[in-house]
Amino acid sequence: MVNAPAQSPPDLTVGELSRRSGVPASALRFYEDEGLIHSRRTAGNQRRYGRDTLRRVTFVRMSQRVGMPLAKIREVLALLPDDRTPTRADWTRISRCWQDDLNARIRQLEQLRDQLDNCIGCGCMSLARCRLANPGDRLGADGPGPRRLADHRGGGYAD
Repeated sequence: MVNAPAQSPPDLTVGELSRRSGVPASALRFYEDEGLIHSRRTAGNQRRYGRDTLRRVTFVRMSQRVGMPLAKIREVLALLPDDRTPTRADWTRISRCWQDDLNARIRQLEQLRDQLDNCIGCGCMSLARCRLANPGDRLGADGPGPRRLADHRGGGYAD
C-alpha cells in the first residue's frame, strides 16, 4: 500500500477565522485593509486565509491590548515571511523588536501607579500639594498635561 502525501489543512474562511480567533469578521476585514493580514480570493471572490493567519491575528490582538499602535504592529509583521508559515525563530526575532518599547511602557505604568495618588505633575490633580511640588507652576512651562509622566522624568517632587 502506498501512503498518499499528507495534505495541508484547507484555508480558513473569514467566518472560520473569526470563530477560531474570537475576532469579529469586520475587524478581520479591517486588519486586511490595514495590511496586517492577507487573504487570497476564490473564483467566487471569497476571502481565504492561510492557517498561519490565526497566529498573526492573535499577535495583532495581544499587541493592541498592550497599547501598540497599528502602524508599529504593521512594521513588525512586515518582517515575517510571506512565502511560508513563520517559524518559531521568525516569531522570536520579531518579538525582540519591542522589548525596549514594552519595558518603557512598563516603567510608565509603574510610574503612573506610584504617583497617581499624589501629583502626576502637573495635570493638576492635587491642588494642596501643587504649591510644594510645582512652585510657580514651573512644570507648566514644559507644556500641557502631566509633565512628569509625559517627559518620563518621574522621581520625586523636587525636580
